Amino acid sequence: MNQNKIAAVELEAKDLPAHCPNPAMPLWSSHPRVFLDFGHDGTAKCQYCGTEYRLKAGTVLAHH
Repeated sequence: MNQNKIAAVELEAKDLPAHCPNPAMPLWSSHPRVFLDFGHDGTAKCQYCGTEYRLKAGTVLAHH
């Protein structure tokens, strides 16, 4: 069993709306772009590759 856990990608308000794959990911690992829906806990997970995203502490989401 692999016990190495990759740290979540931390985002700020300026990074929203967020999508995966993100600009830092290499082209060979790309998949269709999906926009991330952050839960009340400030986390989101890509449905394609499983990359976890987290909002930086204190980030406030704007509501429409």
